Formats: sequence, C-alpha cells, structure tokens
Amino acid sequence: MTSLPEPVRGRVAALAAVALGALPAEEVPAALRRVARFTPAKRARLGAADLLAAVDADPLFRVRVLEAARAADADELVLACLERAEGWQERLQQVAQAHAQARSATQHDDTVARLTAQLEAQRAAHRAELAQARADAEQVKEELTAVRRKVRELGSRLGRAEQAQADAEAALARAQAERDAAVAESAAQARLVQDRVAEADRALAEARQAVREGAKGDHLRLRLLLDTLLGAAQGLRRELALPPAEGRPADALAGDYAAPGGPAAARGRGLDDPVRLDALLAVPMTHLLVDGYNVTKGGYGGLTLQAQRTRLLAGLGGLAARTGAEVTVVFDGAEGVLSSALPAPRGVRLLFSRRGETADEVLRRLVRHEPSGRPVVVVSSDREVADGVVEAGATAVPSVALLRLLERSVAGPS
Repeated sequence: MTSLPEPVRGRVAALAAVALGALPAEEVPAALRRVARFTPAKRARLGAADLLAAVDADPLFRVRVLEAARAADADELVLACLERAEGWQERLQQVAQAHAQARSATQHDDTVARLTAQLEAQRAAHRAELAQARADAEQVKEELTAVRRKVRELGSRLGRAEQAQADAEAALARAQAERDAAVAESAAQARLVQDRVAEADRALAEARQAVREGAKGDHLRLRLLLDTLLGAAQGLRRELALPPAEGRPADALAGDYAAPGGPAAARGRGLDDPVRLDALLAVPMTHLLVDGYNVTKGGYGGLTLQAQRTRLLAGLGGLAARTGAEVTVVFDGAEGVLSSALPAPRGVRLLFSRRGETADEVLRRLVRHEPSGRPVVVVSSDREVADGVVEAGATAVPSVALLRLLERSVAGPS
C-alpha cells in the first residue's frame, strides 16, 4: 500500500478510518488500537500509514474497509485495490504514471488535486460521522424498544395490582357485611337476654312480695298472740288488785353486803379504773360501744391502722366472751377498707362510718337508738362524744379504762 498513488492512498486511508470506527473492540487490530481512539478525520490525517499497513497486512480488516468503500460508493480503482482484482497492479501503475505526470503539471493543478483530496477526506469523514450517527440512532432505537418493553411490563403489573385491590375491596365489603350481621345478631341476643333478665327481676319481685306478705301475716299472728297475753296479764292484775312493785327485798342490805368489785363498789372508783368498767359490763344486757381509733391511737398508735384494728378486735372478742356483754366497735371511714378481709370475733359487731360521716356521729346514733333504761357504756376519750352520749342516757368511760382492762385480761388476775 505504500506504493499507491497519493490520491488512492488518501481515499483508502479515509475509508479505513471510517471502517475502524465501526469495528467492535475485539476486532480492532493491535497496531490500530491507538489510532482507534481518534476521530475519523484525525485518524485519516495522523494515522494514515498505520491504517494502510493494516489494510495490507490484515485480510479481515481489508474486508471491513472494502465494505465501507462499497457503502460509500468508492471509485473502481479503490475497490480494485481493496479486492485485489485481476490487473489491479497495472491499473495502479497507470495511476502512478498519471500521478507523476500530474506532478509535472502546473502549480494550479497541484492545488486542485490537493483540494480535491481534502474534499474527499472531508466527505469520507462526514460519511463516517453519518455512519456513527446511524449507529447511535440504532442504539437509541434499541433503548427505546427496551423502555417500551419496560412500560408494557409495568402496565401489566399495574393491571394485576388494580385487580388485587379490587379483590381486597370486595373481601373487605364481605367482611363488613358479615360483621354487621354478627353485630345485629349480638344485639338481638342481648335484647333477648335483657328480656329474660327483666322477666327474672319481675319473678324475683313477686317472690319477695310473697315473702313479705307471708312474714307480715306471721308478724300479725304473733302480735295478736302477744297482745292477748298482755291483755290477760293486765286483766289478772286488775282482778287481783296488785300494786306496782317498788324495789327488791335485798335492796335494803345492798349497801352493807355488796360484793367487792361489784357495781356498788365501782361507784367509788375513778373513771379510768378498769374495775369500774368491768363492773359496768357485769350488769345484764349491757351494750358496750367503742370509739375504735380513739382507743387504738391512745394505746398502740405506732402500729398501722390494720394492725391497730386487728389488736383491738382480738381484745374485745375475749372481753365479750368473758362478760357476755353486747360489744360494738365503730371506726372512721370504710373507704379503702374491706370489711370482709377483717372478720370480727364472735360477739363483736364491727362498723365503719359512711362517706361524710364520723364514728362519733355513729356512736351517738347508736345510743339514741337504744331503748330507754337499757345500760349502755360508751368508751371514748373525746369530750364531745362523752357529753353527747351522757345526755342521751349512756355512761361514758375514757379509752384508758378499756386499754387497762384488756391488758389485765391478757396478763390474768393479779
């Protein structure tokens, strides 16, 4: 290729530059890898020698250049040079001779030839750029095809998602319908249960009414019997003309022969003397009322309220068992206290004041509720409580008297 005439060499180099740009990387000859990085015009200008040497030495590359020449409608001399057709060397010689003759022509012809070669090179470069643009267009077309395929795939997924959403909405509607049906059925059952409860309440009310009517009848019969007995006794008293009984035969000697420790002896003792309180409890049918916290805080206030109540109830249980007196203890406030968790001993009544009410008020109500003449003893060191129960007819005893009596009961008689 080095012996080619200059015009043919330039056209072959330009075509080789175009073909080199279209080759895959693995098909680029090793000698042209540096030139392949150039633009088509720069390849033809700076790498012409390397390109012509590769066309001469590499048959595969020469075939690629021939395809580029055919695509560019190259002249017959260039095609013959690349195809190695018969007589191509003679034709080249002819061209070489013509070229030598052209060299001897005027300067104007040289300029025209040079400009023609440059024009051909530029045309080749333009054709190469056009080929590159076509290749880029093909690549863009492929990318567009891939994008369209992706869009179709996303559309298919969207359709499936919309179908799944429609199925979910249908399932939700069915679930809501089932829930509404279940709620309606539950409401119907609730109404049925309410009707049955109302019916049971009516039956219970009728049963209670029947019990009250039966109890009222029994009460009337007992009252009639009692009135009959009282009438008979009063009739017998009138018939026998018996005067009312005044005193007892032993009352005249009671002051001289009263037993030590009895009620008579208790009259001379102090209010806080436990012997006096013990004598008061010895009177038959005595009712002992205790101001709970007033007693416990004076005797063992360092304990918790629960422990105070437990200790006092234990002592009162023993006292009630020993004396046979009716014992009632009242504590302030039932809030936060479960009476079921604090069982009272046998013979001891455990009470708690209600909201807005004090134990003092409960004690005064209990005293007023007792029949006139019954012995009632109230244990409290509260002056207001003591004065109030004394006005109502009860006997007031300080808390220390009960504490000492309970201590003496635990320690035993001295």
